[in-house]
Amino acid sequence: MRISSGIFRSISADFSHAFRQLRKSPGFSLSVIVTLAIGIGASAAMFTVVDQVLLRRLPYPEPQQLVQIKESGKNGPARWGAPFPDIKEWHERSRTLSSIAFHTNDEPTSFLEGNSGPVQVNTPRVSANLFSTLEVQPAMGRGFNDSADSFENNGDRNTAILSDTVWRDGFGADPNILGKVIKVNGSSYTIIGVMPRGFQFPFNPEKPQIWIPIALGESDQTRAKNAAHEYRIIARLRNDVDANAATAELKVIQADVAKQYTDPTARENATSVEVQLYSDTVVAGDIKKGLLALLAASGLLWLIACVNVTSLMLARAAVRQREIAVRAALGASNWRIMRQLGIEGLLLSVAASLVGAGLIIAGLGLFARELAIGFNIQLTITPNPILIFVLVGLTVVSAVISSLWPSLVATKAPITPLLKEGGLQGGGRHQLARRVLVLSQVAMSLALLTCCGLLLRTIFALRQVPLGFKTDHVIVADMVIPAYKFDQRNMTTELYQPLVERVEQMPGVQAASLTTAVPLGKRFPILLSFAPDEHDPESARIENLVVQFRAVGPGLQRVLGFRMLAGRFFNEGDTPGSEPVVVVNRAFVKEYFGGKRDPKGTIGEELLSYDKHKLAHIVGVIDDERQASIMEPSRPEVDVCIPQITPKSGFYQVAEGLAMNLAVRTERAPSAFIPELRAALRNARPELAGSTFTTMDQVVDDSYGNQRIAALLLQIFSGSALLLCVAGLYSLLAYLVTQRTREMGIRFALGAQRRQVIWLVMRQAVQILVVGSAAGLVASYFATRMLATLIFGVKPYDGLTLGAASVLLVAIGLGAACIPARRAARINPTEALRAE
Repeated sequence: MRISSGIFRSISADFSHAFRQLRKSPGFSLSVIVTLAIGIGASAAMFTVVDQVLLRRLPYPEPQQLVQIKESGKNGPARWGAPFPDIKEWHERSRTLSSIAFHTNDEPTSFLEGNSGPVQVNTPRVSANLFSTLEVQPAMGRGFNDSADSFENNGDRNTAILSDTVWRDGFGADPNILGKVIKVNGSSYTIIGVMPRGFQFPFNPEKPQIWIPIALGESDQTRAKNAAHEYRIIARLRNDVDANAATAELKVIQADVAKQYTDPTARENATSVEVQLYSDTVVAGDIKKGLLALLAASGLLWLIACVNVTSLMLARAAVRQREIAVRAALGASNWRIMRQLGIEGLLLSVAASLVGAGLIIAGLGLFARELAIGFNIQLTITPNPILIFVLVGLTVVSAVISSLWPSLVATKAPITPLLKEGGLQGGGRHQLARRVLVLSQVAMSLALLTCCGLLLRTIFALRQVPLGFKTDHVIVADMVIPAYKFDQRNMTTELYQPLVERVEQMPGVQAASLTTAVPLGKRFPILLSFAPDEHDPESARIENLVVQFRAVGPGLQRVLGFRMLAGRFFNEGDTPGSEPVVVVNRAFVKEYFGGKRDPKGTIGEELLSYDKHKLAHIVGVIDDERQASIMEPSRPEVDVCIPQITPKSGFYQVAEGLAMNLAVRTERAPSAFIPELRAALRNARPELAGSTFTTMDQVVDDSYGNQRIAALLLQIFSGSALLLCVAGLYSLLAYLVTQRTREMGIRFALGAQRRQVIWLVMRQAVQILVVGSAAGLVASYFATRMLATLIFGVKPYDGLTLGAASVLLVAIGLGAACIPARRAARINPTEALRAE
């Protein structure tokens, strides 16, 4: 007990002494705290983002056993998964899978009728054994089927299972909810269960979820092309089986399955399978790589901060050499001295972590919108054990990195010379150590500057890409409408056309039009597939052609100002009673008719039908425009005319049953016009009051996505790194000037010119910057490889960017070196020699 008590008192005394020492040097303490806070805050904030997106555990038992399966073949993996007959064969023959289930996509435009009006929900339709495959059962009630071996729903077709969020927010956590009937999109469903809190499937949905059982029909018993329904597949591996073993087995099974396809093209696209861990599919690959690159950049900034603090601690240890020598002479062991310096570093690191925690909250709150747009991240800024562990780890490691080297150098210094001279020592070890540290700061800073430069050039290149449409003075209203309320009625004539006419009469409106999706918008895309005609060999070129499908109003060209290559756009003469027409784009002409076909020669060609009795003709070809991403070339597109769509049209539900955008060109400022537009929509239909508004300029800016947020964050990281690097270089040179005051006094006394003394200091700066930049160019080579998925219009190893970053770093470094150099030039030789 006495020994423990003695150690406790000794450590307590060290903490007290460390606190007094730091309080005596507020400037030094503040510099270290701010420097470390920047590094710790940036790293912990980026780790918080990565943790919530990439490291978050899926809400299912043994999630590493869950896999997603897709058929693949000549054209790569299938878009969704596979038809039911194939899934059934895998289920019956596989020995590596313990269970296999299937489901449809999230349907983001479903509406649950509540007391306060329709509420938008996601309604994925699932096989009966989905929940048993996931090994998650309802917290209340039951699932659709308790057996993992059965796909059938056993009479549960008109039932539904609620997510915990829907149960709590929509029904006030009613404990008697089981057995009640709800309406989704106008259809009635009996509630049979409520899932546990936090459960989601598919993972990370846009809206609260309600699960409805799949009702297998006639189309689920065929593999016929354009008739079979494709499902997404989720399966659970057996114990001690990995995804590679499952892939090998399913490929053997699929070889037999493919033989059952009668269509040669369909058979070629179903010859194999692709098996992925489900956890690898919930986050897109480019988002994952982008986040990891930013995490690495923040880690580099933290390392630069630690190096900078180490340099400061070395300088402080040099100043305190006599004090440390006296303590050693009085009997203090090297371990005791190292412990003392380590405790000082720990106190500074703890203070920096507290400041860094504030930076985390402020930073994530400030960039919440950009992260949501760029990486589809909805952050919850709440303390959690992992974040606390990371903060503690960064605190301890920062203290060790910044204190260990200075304490080792301090304890290795000879005691006798220090006590005899009684003054400060130049300390060759200290000078060499600090040079090495500043060199490493220069190298790492250049790597960050290069990465930042590449992303800034990417943003510049993206802004130079021709969009194919105009964005100025265009307001977009994103309208979500419960289409089921218009059953047996025509939404075009009862809602859309009167709404457009009302908006066109508003003051300052030049044109208004409807479209199922504005270019570069976030609207869920509608895709249309074309298949070759078995009796027409030339049509083989359109094998598996998938095009963007849009329903648009006649005024859209006046709103967006896109150019027609041939023919005309829709006009007021295109009505339900007139000849059905469609408009395509240049990319469609190239893919559908062949690359040599003149767009003008496609005018009048038959393409598709609005219904069984009306074939549509092409009346116009639009010049290509960027639809989904500025980084991607224009995709084939087919547009149909909204006034020609009636409830009898084959794609009426697809086009008008989904959400619609209203695009308006106006002379007025958005801040003044949007409130009036909101009132007009609310008067047209109460449900439209919840519409969201933006401008096309903002839509384009948001489309830069992860490039923009990555560039913004890297600007902050590289700017901070450059500041720390310059501070490190300045402090090193200032320290050297102080240490060499007597030498420079002698030089002046012997006739040295001031420019020679200035060059003496600047030469050291040039050496450090040149060597550090050379090392930085090597570091940049590896750093820029991590940005490959984010850059556009510039090569990862772009010479101009590398050169500009190097020149910027050297120029700022030399600028910082001028201050101590000029100070050296003003040294009075008489005072310098007298002081010595």
